[in-house]
Amino acid sequence: MTAGIPPSPTRPMAPALPRGDVNANPRDIGFWSLVAEDLRTHDGDWLAQGFWTLFWHRFGNWRMSVRPRLLRLPFTIVYRIMFKMCEWVCGMKLSYNVPVGRRVRIDHFGGIIIGARSVGSDVIIRQNVTIGIADPADRNAKPVIGDGVQIGAGAVIVGDIMIGAGAVIGANAVVTKDVPPGALAVGVPAVVKRQAD
Repeated sequence: MTAGIPPSPTRPMAPALPRGDVNANPRDIGFWSLVAEDLRTHDGDWLAQGFWTLFWHRFGNWRMSVRPRLLRLPFTIVYRIMFKMCEWVCGMKLSYNVPVGRRVRIDHFGGIIIGARSVGSDVIIRQNVTIGIADPADRNAKPVIGDGVQIGAGAVIVGDIMIGAGAVIGANAVVTKDVPPGALAVGVPAVVKRQAD
């Protein structure tokens, strides 16, 4: 909790985030197969910033399976340097302790902060998207992004909320409440305009 900011009396504190002490890559696929799948998801473009951000995210998770900790140290140093390079060069922040599913596409580049509790599979994230906390008094209150979600450019998704599977978040929407599966959320603040059957 941030000093000087009391927790909201109407909203309980969110549960703790993943500690990042295990390999949180998808378990149903090996590391190099996962990297190859990420590359295909980014149209085979080796220079795509989204691919490289995901690569170092996957590497950061893979290194947690190296035991003991002393053997992991060189990989940790490489990961931390490349994590910063992704921020500086690609304009994208995706820490390894955010569980990310398969076939996630980070389209375009720049101004992307992915601080979710988790991101599902088959998600598309476009430029200038922010996913994270709404209140510095509760740093664990981060969104869950379901499978198949599409997030438009400039969208902001914050707080301890759930974006349901197959939902579409419109460009520049500010989402602070749950979005049902298959829904379209647009506007500031975002409202649900339609739902899939």
